[in-house]
Amino acid sequence: MKRITSRAVIGEFYKTLNAGTGARWINPISMYFTSDQDSEEYAWLGMAPTLQKWIGGRNAKGFRENGLTIENLHFEATIEVLVRMMRRDKSGQVMVRIRELARRANTHWASLLTTLIQNAESQACYDGQFFFDTDHEEGKSGTQSNDITTDISTLPAQVHGTAALPSPEEMQQAIIKSVVQMIGFKDDQGEPMNEDATSFLVMVPLSMYIPATNAISIPRVAGVSAQSDMPDNINIQIEANPRLTWTDKFATFRTDGEVKPMIRQEETGAIMKAKAEGSEFEFDNDAHQYGIDTWRNVGYGYWQHAVLNQLV
Repeated sequence: MKRITSRAVIGEFYKTLNAGTGARWINPISMYFTSDQDSEEYAWLGMAPTLQKWIGGRNAKGFRENGLTIENLHFEATIEVLVRMMRRDKSGQVMVRIRELARRANTHWASLLTTLIQNAESQACYDGQFFFDTDHEEGKSGTQSNDITTDISTLPAQVHGTAALPSPEEMQQAIIKSVVQMIGFKDDQGEPMNEDATSFLVMVPLSMYIPATNAISIPRVAGVSAQSDMPDNINIQIEANPRLTWTDKFATFRTDGEVKPMIRQEETGAIMKAKAEGSEFEFDNDAHQYGIDTWRNVGYGYWQHAVLNQLV
C-alpha cells in the first residue's frame, strides 16, 4: 500500500483551506486588513466631514486622536499522527483529520468575532464607550443608544411568545425597531449617518432562528408606527450563530456601509508546518506532527452600524 506522505497531507490542508470561507456572516459585518507589525492603529475611525459653504478657504478635518489599536495575537493548532497510521490508513482517516484542521482554521474568525460581539456591552470601541452602549455622544450627535430593549408584551401579535421564544410578529417588530434605531443615528455634525442604508444582517441565537426567519416573510403587522419610517427597499438577512450564548438578545448590523461594525486584522494567514519524514521528532517518536499557526486579531469598527436588542 502506498504510504501517505507529508507532502500529500500539506497539500490536502491547503486545498481544503482555500475551498472554504467560514461562516457566511463574517465578510458582511467585518472589514479585513493586513498587518506587518505587532499592532495597528485605526485613527481614521470616526466621521468624515460634511459639505459646508466655502467661507474664507477650506476647513480641513484630521484623524481622531483617540483611535483604536488592535494587537496581533498568535494562535495555533497541532495534531500528531503515528507513522504506522500513515502507512496503514486504508479508510482515509488521516486526511479526514487534516481537512477538519483546515475547517477549524476557516471557522476561527467566527469564533473571534462572536466573542467580540458577546463582550461588546463591556468592551470599549473608538469613542471610549462600550461598543453596545446607551450613551454614545460625539460633537453635535446628541446622546445615542445602540443598546436597546423591546417589551414584547406591548406589541400587537396574534400569538404572544416569550423573550427567549418570541412569536414571528413580535420578532418582526423588534427587528424593525433595531433598523429604525440605526437609521436614526447622527454623526458629530448632527448629520444622519445611515440614511442611505438598505442592507442589514440580523444575527440571532439558534432559539430565535425560526421566529426570525418567519418574521421577514410574513406581512407587516398593522398598527406599528415605526413601519412608516422603514424604506421599501430594505434588505434583511437572518443568520443563526450557534456560538452565541444569548437567550433573549439579537444583534442587527448594517452590511452596505463603507466601514463595517467589526475589524479583522491579520499579519500571517494560517500556515502549516510539519515535523515529518527524516525529522528528529519522527526518529524519537515514530510519529509526525502537523501544526498550523497564524497571527491575527479582531476589533470594533463603527458602533453606529450595529444595534443590540434585548427582548423583555
